[in-house]
Amino acid sequence: MDWLFPVVFVIALYAVIAAVIWRNGLFPENISFYGPIMMIKTENVRFFDHFIPLKAFFRVYGTIGVLMVVFISALMMYLLVKTTEITLLTRPEPTDFQKPQNLLLIPGVNEFIPSSFAVWTALVLTIAIHEFGHGILCRIEGIAVKSTGLLLAVIPIGAFVEPDEEDLDETHGMPKMRMFGAGIANNLTVGIACFIALVLLLGMVAPSPAPVVTGVYKDYPAYEADLPVPSIIMNVNDKPVASREEVTALLSDTVPGDSLTLTVDSDGTLVERTLVLSEWPEEFANGMETGFMGVMYYDSEQVVTVLGNLASPEGMLYLLIAPLNVVPGTEFLRVIPYDSVENSYLQVPFGGFWSLIHLLFWLGWINIMVGIFNALPMLPLDGGHILREGLNRLLEGRGLGGYVDRIIVSVSWAVLFMLMVPILLPYLFHM
Repeated sequence: MDWLFPVVFVIALYAVIAAVIWRNGLFPENISFYGPIMMIKTENVRFFDHFIPLKAFFRVYGTIGVLMVVFISALMMYLLVKTTEITLLTRPEPTDFQKPQNLLLIPGVNEFIPSSFAVWTALVLTIAIHEFGHGILCRIEGIAVKSTGLLLAVIPIGAFVEPDEEDLDETHGMPKMRMFGAGIANNLTVGIACFIALVLLLGMVAPSPAPVVTGVYKDYPAYEADLPVPSIIMNVNDKPVASREEVTALLSDTVPGDSLTLTVDSDGTLVERTLVLSEWPEEFANGMETGFMGVMYYDSEQVVTVLGNLASPEGMLYLLIAPLNVVPGTEFLRVIPYDSVENSYLQVPFGGFWSLIHLLFWLGWINIMVGIFNALPMLPLDGGHILREGLNRLLEGRGLGGYVDRIIVSVSWAVLFMLMVPILLPYLFHM
């Protein structure tokens, strides 16, 4: 509960500041309120003009962004169709993924996304990165930016760029498509860069030799002695040990029935337990005649191997599903998104290493997820606006421009339906 006082203090401070501003009508041109949410905006948007000299580069960048959106839109439509088909054919049971709270990218509400500094920072930066992409391409394409700003609810929860509506309505074709695609391009570029940096840093992680106990076998000595889990074995019969090999060497002179005193470090506290060793279970015996403690060790070497495999072509996919822990053999990846005791079982090159890893992971993960979702061909998402501009360009010259809105509405409803199928049908199938 050490976090309670600072959290309450920050909320109270925000409430006092917001109340003073609201009651006294301070900064009316820059600050407005929507319930408890404070919007701070400025019309001083000359920052975006600094990118105009790089017009050629950003137009190429924006065009690549549009191509990325088209590819992701097509891929996601294919995956949605296949998911719908599989759901209808297999009639799956509902899982944690379909819980209403897990459909929202809200830290602490979604069971898979912790409410941590890394996640909140990544979420705010992701929104800013997306909106700044729109702002930069607005100026590159000659669209005025009226204002930009932040949304606050104690902490920043969003950012926005407000283009001039008249300029936006007068812009058509590729310039408008590039503007809508720029936010997605920014998200995907930053997301991929974060994952690359993450993989490079994880290559510096080394296995720890420490004899870390992460589990005990039921009805065997460690279980009967109530050995704390997780814990690190520090002494065996008052003899210091620093590795599993040293523990095994001391056990080599024991036989079933011998007593053994273990001193372990459990969350910073030294705990002593006396075990009466047993015979090895048949499935592990393999001719072993020494005493058996019944402990499971943390396999840091295997963890480091799994982390090293992230540099492979499928590594990006493993990172994207790391918070979900749905693929057997990838459970060791939880050290990347989550702050857990397991982080201390690995050797890292510098202090604050895991804090940096968590920030890079969530910044990469949220950027990629936001980019993919916004690429879906449905309004009001950026992918829907790009689809509409593309259809206008394709059909208006053929005298079929009147069908564009009907097609967009139909596609948007189809995408929404396919998004809802794997979420709602498992509950309806098993009511």
